[in-house]
Amino acid sequence: MKKLLLSSIAFVFLLTSCGSKQKGELTGVQGKKWYPEKPYGMELIPRGSFIMGKSEEDQGKLLNAPTKTVTVRSFYMDDTEITNSEYRQFVEWVKDSIVRTKLAILADELGIGPEEGGIGDYAFKDADTTRASVYDKYMLDNYSGMGETGYEGRALSKDEELIWDTSDYPDEYYTEIMDSIYLSEEESYNGQRTIDVKQLKYKYSWMDIEAAARASVKGNTSRKDFIKTEEVEIYPDTTVWIRDFSYSYNEPMHNDYFWHDAYSEYPVVGITWQQAKAFCNWRTKYKNDDNKSRGKQFVNQFRLPTEAEWEYAARGGIEGGTYPWGGPYVISDTGCFMANFKPQRGDYAADAALYTVEAKSYEPNDFNMYNMAGNVSEWTNSSYDPSAYDYVSTMNPNGGDQSNTRKVIRGGSWKDVAYFLQVSTRDFEYADSARSYIGFRTVQDYMGEEDSTQ
Repeated sequence: MKKLLLSSIAFVFLLTSCGSKQKGELTGVQGKKWYPEKPYGMELIPRGSFIMGKSEEDQGKLLNAPTKTVTVRSFYMDDTEITNSEYRQFVEWVKDSIVRTKLAILADELGIGPEEGGIGDYAFKDADTTRASVYDKYMLDNYSGMGETGYEGRALSKDEELIWDTSDYPDEYYTEIMDSIYLSEEESYNGQRTIDVKQLKYKYSWMDIEAAARASVKGNTSRKDFIKTEEVEIYPDTTVWIRDFSYSYNEPMHNDYFWHDAYSEYPVVGITWQQAKAFCNWRTKYKNDDNKSRGKQFVNQFRLPTEAEWEYAARGGIEGGTYPWGGPYVISDTGCFMANFKPQRGDYAADAALYTVEAKSYEPNDFNMYNMAGNVSEWTNSSYDPSAYDYVSTMNPNGGDQSNTRKVIRGGSWKDVAYFLQVSTRDFEYADSARSYIGFRTVQDYMGEEDSTQ
């Protein structure tokens, strides 16, 4: 009874003290000061309405893009396709995390902590109880052993740099872990052992908000029923350069395109729709982890654009344009091709490029978007349905059916004819397919900008 009385007094005091700061006025809950910033490498696409679909002749006779006036909200979009260099940052982060996790688990099993050095330098942060926070200790006491591996939720130590030079490995345990991430001697050749890329898996969870919202009307639903967990092999499929083209010598592209610095600023290819989604999740986490360390508010998620957002951005504000530059021609008044595509039968090099080109090639459109036509086709978040324009909303339209594995790709590529470069042309590929001519770019919803007048 005494404890209850003290709690009641404390609660009343809390209400009184809160009220005194606000002087009895309705001032609202005061959160952190939010400082919006323009995402790196992105351009603002201002909200607006446009006529989506084929206002010009539908040469393909597909009848899948009738004209429809729609409105989209403001959003940021990458000014180029995601490059090899940018995607390699994702791959390196995953590789680093997997190695550190393996080292930490082995150190935990051996009972070796940071004070013992060697593999102990990579032990879980909570292994050093002198440095563990109250929260870390609580989580270890109450949630240890939960999850698939029993190590979920335990923080990795990133204080020590990973050692990749075999001559500098600190002990046999470290050597054992590093040896496990490479291909076996039997699978290596020419004296080189490479990373087993099938181990490079990114695991994340997300909530199907749309399904949850629809189900909530019926009641008897639980939040956990709509939380999905994905585990995706994230290394690009470099064999696409050979598999996509039978009886064609493309081994140099298979061998060098993704990892060599000569191709760093070229668009990444060989990426499935699922891998593109995983990249978006990682990019959001990567930014928010940094924001958390700086005491800044989280940013909203990076994601793939909807089909409508993509077309709106590709048009660059030009009403009725056939191509991002307007059109209807693919050659400028100086006689130069305006994009990287296949202008003539079998003559891939007529536009001065055989395969892909650097992401910032050719002239950008009026929204400062590069290669919205040609170079590589791009994944969108929308599922493909030939009749989608008949039923999607006129406000931020999106055909996002999770059960439909056909996903819309847009923009045409280096191996396509001009028809596929038109801003209104629709095409699709299956979500689990990787191609040498499909890449992607990401978007982020607009939530305001810095006030430049202050």
